[in-house]
Amino acid sequence: MAGAFGFKGCQKIRGPQIRNLLEAKDFILLDCDGVIWHGEKAITGAAKVVNSLVRHGKNVVFVTNNCTRPRENYVHKFSRLGFTDVMLEQIFSSSYCSALYLRDVVKIGGQVFVMGCEALRRELQEAGIPCVEEADEPDATIYNCALAPDVKAVLVGHDDKMTFLKLAKASCYLRDPDCLFLATDNDPWHPLSGGRILPGSGSLTAALEVSSGRKATVIGKPSRFMFECISSQFRGVDPAQCLMIGDRLETDMLFGSNCGLDTMLTLTGVSQIEEAQEYRNSELSTNQSLVPNYVVDTIADFLPAFEELEELEEQSN
Repeated sequence: MAGAFGFKGCQKIRGPQIRNLLEAKDFILLDCDGVIWHGEKAITGAAKVVNSLVRHGKNVVFVTNNCTRPRENYVHKFSRLGFTDVMLEQIFSSSYCSALYLRDVVKIGGQVFVMGCEALRRELQEAGIPCVEEADEPDATIYNCALAPDVKAVLVGHDDKMTFLKLAKASCYLRDPDCLFLATDNDPWHPLSGGRILPGSGSLTAALEVSSGRKATVIGKPSRFMFECISSQFRGVDPAQCLMIGDRLETDMLFGSNCGLDTMLTLTGVSQIEEAQEYRNSELSTNQSLVPNYVVDTIADFLPAFEELEELEEQSN
């Protein structure tokens, strides 16, 4: 019967409820695309919310599966869109966390073959991780191209210059059981304007999983590793004191659930409340991990809560 495993949240909250929630949380984890901006346009009120969170003493970090720009570029984007004083240390992208994983966790001892964009390669190189240089002749094929020696990992990310040759090379490297198979994230697609979609890293990873017969280790959301990166760089991170805010049930809400965090869905991105309610009412217990604790129409719904907090602070002075 529906709902046999009980209801987990999916509670639409506003003003006083948001204020009470904020008072109970020290760390706010924010997804970017679909939560605080759409492309090059900030969501109305988002910059004011982020600036207010910081002003009220909250630790704000940004967790994004978008691996198409280095963190330095993200700092410029935040500034350009009106998010003042966002520092490099607050930004955790799947490309940055992939570099940390290769450098600090597996301590990679050879080259990495990157099936991804230039920004991903840059993030690895800044961490001191050697990447295979792509220098094939225009008419090269898998039959006659050179294969690099000492490839110890294949890393898949977003690649808008994906070729059949890259896929074939990666498949060859992964025939070595000691070669790691990593993916920045498993996002299947991203929405574009006009109803179009952009295939995500997950679609490229799926192709390589089929050709190699292996499963990738995913670094970004919903994997716990991104939260472990945050915990290693910020002192006193308690999951009970954290709130994960995102727009995608299968990525952001599952990430929060995997890490023991309370979750909030904003309805300005991919997932809608009807999907969350379907998961909530499902008989499958695993679907409960995709259900948010809280739902808001937009991140701007936080603004009245800040006004109430400021009124209370004035009364107490």
